[in-house]
Amino acid sequence: MTRTSGPVGQLRGRFRTAGDALRTQLWPLPVFAVLVAIGLGVWIPTVDAAIGSEMPSTISYFLINGGPDAGRAILEATAGSLITATSLTFSLTVVTLQLASSQFSPRLLRTFAGDRVVHATLALFLGTFAYALTVLRTVRSGDDGDEPFVPHLAVTLAFLLAIASIIGLVFFLAHLAREIRAETIMRKVHQETSGTIRRVYPDERGSQAPVLPVAPDAAVWIGAPRSGFLTGIDEETLLAAAVKHRAIIRVDTQVGSSLVQGIPAAAGWVRSGEPSMEPEAVQEFRDDVASAFTCGFERTAVQDVAFGFRQLIDVAAKALSPGINDPTTAIHVLGHTSALLCDLTQRDLGPRVLHDDDGLVRVILHRPDFAAFLNITLDQPVLYGSADPAVLDRVLSLLQEVAWHAAAEHRPAIREQLERVVSAVQEETYPDAVAAHLQQRADEVERALGGEWTPRGPVTGGRV
Repeated sequence: MTRTSGPVGQLRGRFRTAGDALRTQLWPLPVFAVLVAIGLGVWIPTVDAAIGSEMPSTISYFLINGGPDAGRAILEATAGSLITATSLTFSLTVVTLQLASSQFSPRLLRTFAGDRVVHATLALFLGTFAYALTVLRTVRSGDDGDEPFVPHLAVTLAFLLAIASIIGLVFFLAHLAREIRAETIMRKVHQETSGTIRRVYPDERGSQAPVLPVAPDAAVWIGAPRSGFLTGIDEETLLAAAVKHRAIIRVDTQVGSSLVQGIPAAAGWVRSGEPSMEPEAVQEFRDDVASAFTCGFERTAVQDVAFGFRQLIDVAAKALSPGINDPTTAIHVLGHTSALLCDLTQRDLGPRVLHDDDGLVRVILHRPDFAAFLNITLDQPVLYGSADPAVLDRVLSLLQEVAWHAAAEHRPAIREQLERVVSAVQEETYPDAVAAHLQQRADEVERALGGEWTPRGPVTGGRV
């Protein structure tokens, strides 16, 4: 959860959530472009009419100076071709979304839907189409007795927008070919998750875990305000509610968890020595706490660090499925998750405690610890990739890299995962050379846990 300060922090958090919701929608930028294009289509012909024959020759030389028929032909061709290009762009985008869902993970659709190049391309095409149609209505041939009028400046701009759209289509196709690569997808998720880690865990690793108060039996349970995923928690709202009701609030659910309306998600109780809450104040207390929860029907990366790990590991699990059988992609995923885990070892993980102005504990937020992130990363790759020694070799490399950065409190989780990998190796019937190599790699992880870095063992028999 982001460290905020007062109303400014609350607004910043809400704007970030709203911005993320808009960023992953296809329609905002194209709709804005259409509105701007209509405004230009009305205003520029007015400027053309006001200038009339007084247009400087240095400018008119570069304008399209045809008659009404030529102006209409250019505008009609622009509008007709752009609506076709827009249909093609939309079709290719839908195909890409289908490919991402079936080949990689349905959780990645949000990443593709937020692609700014797709938004800008659709905005350019639809804006040009709307502009050409708007300008077309101002062209007069004089057949009905009115004076002929051709907005040369506006027609020239339509021509330039059509050329820009052609160039944009070429860049869009090149961008799309790059975006559907597994390496590009993993890099984008990695970058987004790194940003979320910096927001949610801004503090470096602390020296010791905080002492948490224990809830009494008379604690008030606060139910989830609605069903769905917990996408955000407003820390300032929780702290204000705790101070207002002279209470301590413990949030038992984590961002990214699935909620069911009415099921307890938090607990609250008055501090020792404080008078008990009046019965009529209990419901107000529940409402104040519940207002700090933001729920949605899909997970987002605004406050949910584990969501980035889930997206990456989904790609690895798909790659290791018998239908796809692409262990190289799974190995690349483990490289990205290793870098993220090494970053997390330097952060202050686990429960977060908020204090009031007097230094009293008011809010306890349960957050995933290092073991939870390590389990998310390795549970499925070890389960589905144990038959492939190359996958287990990369898992052991990940454990060695993380062990080198880990603090003492992280080592039990790493050792537990190491024991699981060794057990998986022993259960498989590898050739002796491969089994010996993997055991050597496991020994290197043990030495890394002791603070000793050992160069990684050589590839044996061409199998690992």
